[in-house]
Amino acid sequence: MTADSPGLVLDAVLPAVFAGPLAEYQTFLSRYAGELLVLVFEHVDIVALSILLAIPIGVSLGVLITFNDTAATVVLWLAGVSMTVPSIALFGLLIPVFGIGEPPVIVSLVVYSQLPLVRNTYVGLNGVDEAALQSGRGLGMTRLERLRQVQVPMALPVIMTGLRNAIVIIIGVAAIGAFVGAGGLGDFIFQGIRERNVPMIVVTTLVLVVLTLAFDYLFAISEQLFRLRNGEQIDQARPTQALWKVLS
Repeated sequence: MTADSPGLVLDAVLPAVFAGPLAEYQTFLSRYAGELLVLVFEHVDIVALSILLAIPIGVSLGVLITFNDTAATVVLWLAGVSMTVPSIALFGLLIPVFGIGEPPVIVSLVVYSQLPLVRNTYVGLNGVDEAALQSGRGLGMTRLERLRQVQVPMALPVIMTGLRNAIVIIIGVAAIGAFVGAGGLGDFIFQGIRERNVPMIVVTTLVLVVLTLAFDYLFAISEQLFRLRNGEQIDQARPTQALWKVLS
């Protein structure tokens, strides 16, 4: 046997080892691409509706509890407790009220997303430098004006971090919503588990990860645009630069 024999063996064996799984994934994609795309749109629909409901509720609660420490303790405790309830159990509790399908899942997603939204809004607003608030008072601003013009702009990075964490939670838990007929990418994940279809599970999970990253990046760009609007000097991603030129 020559010195380069092991390398020749690996060159011959590795393609054969990986050819099988790759072929299975290619077969799955060619067969189910259309259905997978439909499930992606269903998942995005659930996520978008949940975000549209969750953001105003969570941010408003976070703002309101800054006016009362007792209310802050109660609301943050309730938001924390809601995160400990298993998603399947919460779906079951909501089904008698909202029925089967998207409604109980969307309500559950709104509930699960409240902790990062409320907590980060509250922490961000309370973390604003007191000197900035004193300057606002010196200019004759009311409390609401200081909130809108001083606290919210300065707390924006913390608030957006909470929003991005909430989105990750929403997209992940939305997949479990397929268990109660909500549709989305969870359909293929559960079907793959039942049928022991590894390509279906792996490909759908990868699509779910890509979707999560896409939403996270979208809101990262949105955060940069808001901060530029507030007059901050920040490192801009290329999409942000392009959008800012259009918007300005």
